[in-house]
Amino acid sequence: MDKLWSPWRSKYIESFKPGGDKEEGCLFCRMMNEKKDRDNYVIHRSAHCFIVMNLYPYNAGHLMIVPYHHTSALNELDDETYLDCMKMVNLSCEVLKDCIYPHGFNIGLNIGRVSGAGIEDHVHFHLVPRWSGDTNFMPVINEVKIVSEFMDITYEKILKSMTKLKG
Repeated sequence: MDKLWSPWRSKYIESFKPGGDKEEGCLFCRMMNEKKDRDNYVIHRSAHCFIVMNLYPYNAGHLMIVPYHHTSALNELDDETYLDCMKMVNLSCEVLKDCIYPHGFNIGLNIGRVSGAGIEDHVHFHLVPRWSGDTNFMPVINEVKIVSEFMDITYEKILKSMTKLKG
C-alpha cells in the first residue's frame, strides 16, 4: 500500500482530542493583532478585513477573507466591512488568476459548527481556486486531499501578484 504523508495536519487533528492543544482565544483576532504577516500567511490588510491563506487548504491558494470585527454572524457586519470583504474577495480572485491560473473558484462561508465552520466564532469567507480535473477518488475513499504545492511557495507567488496588482 502506498502512503501519502501530510504531517502538518497532525497539529490540527490533535487539537480536537480531549485536552488537546486547542488554541485559546480567537485565531483570527490573534493574527490581526500580532502583525506577523509572513508567519501567519497574511497576504493583504485593508481597512476592514485581511486576506490570509488557509493553514489546512482544500487546494493550493485557498484563501480566507477575515473581517477585523469579531462576530459569528454575517448580519452583524456593518455595510463598510461587508463591502470591503466583497472587494477583497474580488481582489483575491484577480490575484490568484494572475499567479496560479485557476479555471474557477468556490466562494462561501460556513456559519456554525454543523455547517463545517472550523472557527465558528469569527465569520470569514473562503475562496478556493479550482481546476478542471482537480477532484479525484482520494477524498472520497481515503479522506485525503492532495495539495500540489508547499504553502511557502504559494504564499510567495500570491504575495508577488498582490504587490503587482495593488501597485
